[in-house]
Amino acid sequence: MTDASANPLLALSTLPYGLPDYREIEPQHYLPAFEAAFAEHRREIDAITRARSMPTFENTLVALESSGDLLGRVARTFYTVSSADATAEIQQIEETLAPLMAAHHDAVQLDSALYWRIKTLHDTLDELDLDDEQRYLVERHYREMTHAGAGLDDAQKARLTDLNQRLSVLTTTFEKNLLADTNDLAVVFDDAAELDGLTDGELSAAAQNAADRGLAGRYVVTLTLFTGHPYLSGLTDRESRRRLLEASRSRGSRGNEHDNRDVLREIVRLRAERAALLGYPSHAAYVTSDETAGSPGAVHDLLRRLAVPAARNARAEAAALQAIVDAEDEPFPIDAHDWAYYTERVRAAEYDLDRTALRPWFEAERVLQDGVFRAATELYGITFTERDDLPGYHPDVRVFEVREADGSPLGLYLLDLYTRDTKRGGAWMNSIVSQSALRGTSPVVVNNLNVPRPAEGQPTLLTLDEVTTLFHEFGHALHGLFATVTYPHFAGTNVFRDFVEFPSQVNEMWILWPEVLASYARHIDTDEPLPAEVTEKLHASEAFNQGFATSEYLAAAWIDQAWHSLGAEEAAAVTDVADFEASALADIGLDNPLVPTRYSSTYFAHVFSGGYSAGYYSYIWSEVLDADTVEWFTENGGLARANGDRFRQRLLGIGGSKDPLEAYRDFRGRDAEIAPLLARRGLA
Repeated sequence: MTDASANPLLALSTLPYGLPDYREIEPQHYLPAFEAAFAEHRREIDAITRARSMPTFENTLVALESSGDLLGRVARTFYTVSSADATAEIQQIEETLAPLMAAHHDAVQLDSALYWRIKTLHDTLDELDLDDEQRYLVERHYREMTHAGAGLDDAQKARLTDLNQRLSVLTTTFEKNLLADTNDLAVVFDDAAELDGLTDGELSAAAQNAADRGLAGRYVVTLTLFTGHPYLSGLTDRESRRRLLEASRSRGSRGNEHDNRDVLREIVRLRAERAALLGYPSHAAYVTSDETAGSPGAVHDLLRRLAVPAARNARAEAAALQAIVDAEDEPFPIDAHDWAYYTERVRAAEYDLDRTALRPWFEAERVLQDGVFRAATELYGITFTERDDLPGYHPDVRVFEVREADGSPLGLYLLDLYTRDTKRGGAWMNSIVSQSALRGTSPVVVNNLNVPRPAEGQPTLLTLDEVTTLFHEFGHALHGLFATVTYPHFAGTNVFRDFVEFPSQVNEMWILWPEVLASYARHIDTDEPLPAEVTEKLHASEAFNQGFATSEYLAAAWIDQAWHSLGAEEAAAVTDVADFEASALADIGLDNPLVPTRYSSTYFAHVFSGGYSAGYYSYIWSEVLDADTVEWFTENGGLARANGDRFRQRLLGIGGSKDPLEAYRDFRGRDAEIAPLLARRGLA
């Protein structure tokens, strides 16, 4: 099944924008397609390296950028499915594929002949007649191949390849274990009274989850990727809150077949060994050397600077919560599972605001159409039309065609809103097709969320956090849609990891922007807008509970840094995951038992199965730029086409074709300042 007539993955899609026709693709098509794509890409690389002529930009870089088209198409098609609809069959394919992908990637990145050609061009860069994007392309390919180990000797390369293949298997295993344990630990409740405090929609979602699992008449609450479940803020039954948080925190560490402790320790050890092989003292040093941060020291300085006031604020917040409990008829020392519930009590007392009661104003379709899409239209002139005729990879997926203000086509946007057992946790954006002038392709981007599906006939009402997530992920989607580059290497969100969160964070600013909020935040039953006094309270309470929020995030970022700052011998000496975490948190002063880390190691998918290893700090690093940019928008009139066009042209539109901090200076007129971030989080 390797010819195009038998395997739809081997032929160009005939659908608009190159959207794969998922109606025709079966699981058994994937591995043969990958095998054919590996072979084709290898032939293309060989044609470059065996050329007898001296390296030129055209015969080396353009040829390299033109290669691997089939592999890229097949990989993006498959990994979209494996993250969002990972059936047992798809998981098996991914496990088989992981070492093959790693080996093929290494075969290209470590190719000595290819490296020689690129190095030759890099060494004579000033003699070549190249434009800025072409020049930067040479610099990035040389830097990335060097960083990957192309300059090592053959024995070192062989060991590096072994390490990379083993790591690919381990990270896939980590993700598979986490998905299985997350599903297994979904909390079953026998009586609706145990879920008192949930909305009718949340209760119906729990009943539907139970029915889907053959537990009709009961209630099942599925777990979110992060530690603190959104339902903790509403549940009145303290035991129910305890059960939910305990289930969340125990993932991957129960001594069963899905235990991730040994898996992650081996990942840490092998990453440290690989870093040493590549000439770095730690994996963190290796990763940050090719990010805007530059070094672990710069990251550690920022995290420590923020941790002190964050921990202080969290202690003050805890005291306020305890005061509420102490005033009750039966006081008790609060625990971590009480924090979210009593936070809402304090918020109600201090700001007369109950965030859990806002859901009727946040109906999902209205948030999407009149909020997310409306803001994008106002800023950038783009429009969205649903295409029911185009297939997604799952029945839940919706497809929208995106057009420019003049009506010309831009790309496709796919939205996969609801949670399901085959979807990994969290929320994300990915590309199925990347824009490239060289290849003549337009972008097809996907947003995935994990919103509980209500029972049939019930509206989907979002929490304010879920509204924030949708705006955030759509910021990534805009980045993927707007990046307009010649070479695939710079397409979409292919930027430094500690810069990639910046555009998505900026897009969150429109959630409470008056014109946008008035458009989408309307009561599901009465169509009344969110009352002005509620909006004022939301603004007034923006810094509320930021001690907790900042502490839980910084704790996770520090755990990531602690694991990945170890040398190979230090990593091998770690025997107890929980003890290591506790020691790391004590070191930075974030060992508050009332404030669990946003992710513990055994379910920290960002760093042990995703692409954020030694890079989870990126969110706060990017937020410095984000807060500074929000200040610029506010000072310059906010939601206006002129502002959107400037942001698009100078930041979103360049993709990865320019140094991001240089691009930021071009946009802002100066480097970002940290003061707006400190003020936003109440850390000044």
